[in-house]
Order: sequence, then C-alpha cells, then structure tokens
Amino acid sequence: MSLDHYVTLGRSGLRVSPFCLGAMTFGEDLGWGSSVKDSEAILDRYIELGGNFIDTANLYTKGHSEKIIGDHLGHDREKRDRLVIATKFSGNLYVGDPNGGGSSRKSIVAACEQSLRRLRTDYIDLYWLHNWDKFTPIEETMAALHDLVRSGKVRYIGVSDTPAWKVAQAQLIAQFRGWAPFIGLQIEYSLLERTIEGELLPMAEELGLGVTPWSPLRSGVLSGKYTRQNGLKPEVRPWAANYLDEQSYVVIDELQRIAKELDTTVARVALAWVQARPTVTSTIIGARTLAQLDDNLKALDLKLTPAQTASLDALTKPKLNFPADFLELARMIQAGGTTINGQPSQLIPFGVTKKGDHY
Repeated sequence: MSLDHYVTLGRSGLRVSPFCLGAMTFGEDLGWGSSVKDSEAILDRYIELGGNFIDTANLYTKGHSEKIIGDHLGHDREKRDRLVIATKFSGNLYVGDPNGGGSSRKSIVAACEQSLRRLRTDYIDLYWLHNWDKFTPIEETMAALHDLVRSGKVRYIGVSDTPAWKVAQAQLIAQFRGWAPFIGLQIEYSLLERTIEGELLPMAEELGLGVTPWSPLRSGVLSGKYTRQNGLKPEVRPWAANYLDEQSYVVIDELQRIAKELDTTVARVALAWVQARPTVTSTIIGARTLAQLDDNLKALDLKLTPAQTASLDALTKPKLNFPADFLELARMIQAGGTTINGQPSQLIPFGVTKKGDHY
C-alpha cells in the first residue's frame, strides 16, 4: 500500500491517505520538536510520496505548527487545494481570557479565523473539536460548527478525545436537525492503549465516523528505541517513562521477535497493527526527522500474519468496562456456546423462571 492509496473518511466522500502526517512536532517553541527547515522537508517528502492528509492544531507549539504549514504551502494554491488540511480548536492560547478556548460559539469562530490566518488559507478541510468542553452545551458547539460549514470556511468536522456518550449525543442532534455531522473520530490507540475498543470504536462504526488514531507508538515507547537491554536512560522523556513498565516490555519483546521474523523494525510492526484494526481509516504518524518519517511510512508495505496479529492481540487484550463482559456472555448463550445447569442454553430474559431456576 502507498500514501496515494486513498480511503474515504467515515460516512463522507473525503479521500485521505492511509497515514496522516501529524504536525505536533513542527516548531521548537516548547524546547523540543523539528526546526522550520526540517518541518518543511518533512512536509515536502510526505506530499512527494502522494500523502494528502496533514493534521495540526491551534495549540501545537503555540500556533507555530499552523504557521509553518501556512508559510510553506499557502503561496501555492494548487498544492494547497489538493491537500486535506485538518486543524483543531478548544485549546486556549490566551492566558487570562476565559473565552480564548473551549467550545462556545464565540471561541470556535475566533479560533477558526485565527487558524485560517496562520494557515494562510480561506478554508479548513477538517475542523476537529480537540476535546470536550463540559461547560458548553453540545447544541451550541454543533450549531456553531454547522454555521462554519455553511459559510464555506470549514468543509467537514470531526471530534477528538471525547466520551462516546457525548459524541453520540452530538451526532444524533446534528442528524435530527439537519446539521453537518462529525465524519471522523481522533483518539489515542496503540498496542498499549486499547480501552477505546469498549465504547468508542463500536460507536464510531455505528455512527459513521472514520477513526484516525494518534500516538500509535505510545509516545515513542513502541518505536524500538526502548528495550529491556538499554533500560531507562536520563534522556527518556517523562511521559514515555510513565509507560515503560513490565507489561510494556513484554509487548516490546514480542514486537522485536515479529520484527526479526519479517526483517523490519519494531515501529513498523506496531504501526501496521494499528492501521489494520477494524474501523481505523488513517493513522496519524509524527516525525521529527526525515529518517523517522521514511521509516514509519514503510509500515504501509507491512502485513502481519494472522498468527502474529493474534499473539499481539492476546498480549494486549484490554479489560473493558461493564457491560462488555456481560454482553459477550449473552452473545455466547444466544449462539449456544455455553450451558446452564449442564444443559445447552439460550438467552433467557431476566425475571423468567424455568424448571424452578431463576436467571
């Protein structure tokens, strides 16, 4: 598979690359990340290889990420128009301004205008709600986003890092009122973060949201640079160190084994696992250097065997919240896969008794 093997995002006609270029590392304003020159080189390589999906946010490197993209691409209208540029709102760049962030109509419209200026464009292809603002009624947020779509300043909308029940509420409100719906769901997903399989992924499939996972390498923990042998070094970033426990090393050991079998890298195996998951449309990959980008992109050519996938699944199967286990038992009973009192059983409604037993 290549970057120009485009796929539609969710229940829409928007065609995007199977790997999305994440731009959170663009800019060194926070003391880490890529220089402007390196960021531009990464953009050029991704586009040259057929990539068309770029993801940033107003908050990334205090707005510099958006500006780097705009300064580099904004002067070439033809190139800009063939790209799908996604950015996010919710983050507050203005300390002391209570309306500088969040999901109110005032903050959404202001954030959109500011992003348009930094990106040097007159429209945003995909505008993400970065995270849920519990202090703003979801009707207000969805109405404001619909107005931006109608105005032409935004083409599509998506939602990130929000509980499944709230996303479902927002999506159904939009459906009933004829407003623009979410077409994408951006969430953390990796071999070390699979709890979303309980509620968020099934919701996305049911409501027509294409899933775009972020942090598929768990903040670099699954990049291959951390092993039992090298242990924790002083240069390990704090958030990566938080994930380096025994369970992580068990997964890393298996990734190393599979990578050796396939003559590839640990990072590519971890990325290939995520991209092959049901409901995943386009995985967001970040890179600080061209070498990292080139290495990660090769994961598109990697296909795990059923046995390799099964071994990784078994090692990382998450414990899901109620009623996941109960519903699985119900499905087994309905399919005749279990017994009650030693007899093959079918699901029996609560409160109904049979032969003196209460189920």
